[in-house]
Amino acid sequence: MSYLAHRISLIKPSPTLAITGNASKRKAAGEDIIILAAGEPDFDTPDFIKKAATMAMDQGLTKYTAVDGMPALKKAVQQKFLEDNGLSYDLSEILVGVGGKQVIFNALLATCEEGDEVLIPAPYWVSYPDIVKLCGATPVFIDCAEKDRFKLTPDALQKALTPKTKWLILNSPSNPTGSVYTREELQALGEVLKNHDCLILSDDIYEYLTYEGTFTNLPMACPELKNRTLVVNGVSKAYAMTGWRIGYGAGPKELIAAMTMLQSQSTSNACSIAQAAAITALTSPRDFLSEWCQSFIERRDFCVEKLNGIKGLSCLKAEGAFYLYINCAGLLGVTMPNGSVITTDTDVASYLLESCGVAVVPGSAFGLSPYFRISYATSLEELDKACTRIQKAIEALN
Repeated sequence: MSYLAHRISLIKPSPTLAITGNASKRKAAGEDIIILAAGEPDFDTPDFIKKAATMAMDQGLTKYTAVDGMPALKKAVQQKFLEDNGLSYDLSEILVGVGGKQVIFNALLATCEEGDEVLIPAPYWVSYPDIVKLCGATPVFIDCAEKDRFKLTPDALQKALTPKTKWLILNSPSNPTGSVYTREELQALGEVLKNHDCLILSDDIYEYLTYEGTFTNLPMACPELKNRTLVVNGVSKAYAMTGWRIGYGAGPKELIAAMTMLQSQSTSNACSIAQAAAITALTSPRDFLSEWCQSFIERRDFCVEKLNGIKGLSCLKAEGAFYLYINCAGLLGVTMPNGSVITTDTDVASYLLESCGVAVVPGSAFGLSPYFRISYATSLEELDKACTRIQKAIEALN
């Protein structure tokens, strides 16, 4: 008889981390593997941020902090929301956590009960459904078609909302598609949400990596919904600080208080040194980011052209983040050199890894098939090699 709790059986390891971990082990063992599965920038954390961490240690900032974050960091977050988004929050409406994932987990655990439903547009970030299940609620997926750029439409939202709906999760720019909601699209969703009292989670972690149009989130587009929206963000993607584990959320005071209480009984405060570095990140000029974004755009455009030139594949040009969600429907039913038939996007991902050493993530991990996701957060040289390998591997199919 297993001593593990039933809740563990409801979830699975993160597919992206599993694929990246497996590919990394094979690469470390000497195999020629190109990993296009990781969800983090390939740039290093800027030196001025690293120096802030060193200074924090030198000054003895190595003790516990307030559970919800250093006051100076919360003020920096408060100012960021005001300057960048035109959103005003009291410090009691802000929480700093151990990455954006913990902030999301805290929010859902503080609010969800058995019988509640959480609406998740698909394709989605792989962790949303498992977090919902761990918190006792039921994830309800809304398929978002490629013809709509994988974005939720008002009609689809209206059909999915029920009295059981506790949350709607929106992620823009999107992981895995790179799609970005416009102000008009968010306002149209807001018109539907006005007639329902569910909470809204706006995952803005890729905010500064918006290449087409202007970044807008739901409370910016629909101020009347701000009082039931939790905005989640962090320093991971824009500042190449994924390992520093600093995320933050802003929302209703009652919700933030409950999330803080949960955090006090789990991790307590985020790392004091990482918080000090995050203060410097949020309060300093982001001059480096324009160069990074230009590099991402060049890589994106290169991959879009290359991949769309491969028979059986097609993809939209991402508007943000650093991913492409590639349609591989044209490969289904095709025979591999070993005689096996490709029937799913998982088969496609496995074939690419085994035949040409390119690690990608199948669309099934994100809830919408038949697609696979690549990250172009690597050098143009590596992307060129990867695209060439993919093309040759597909040309070898019958």
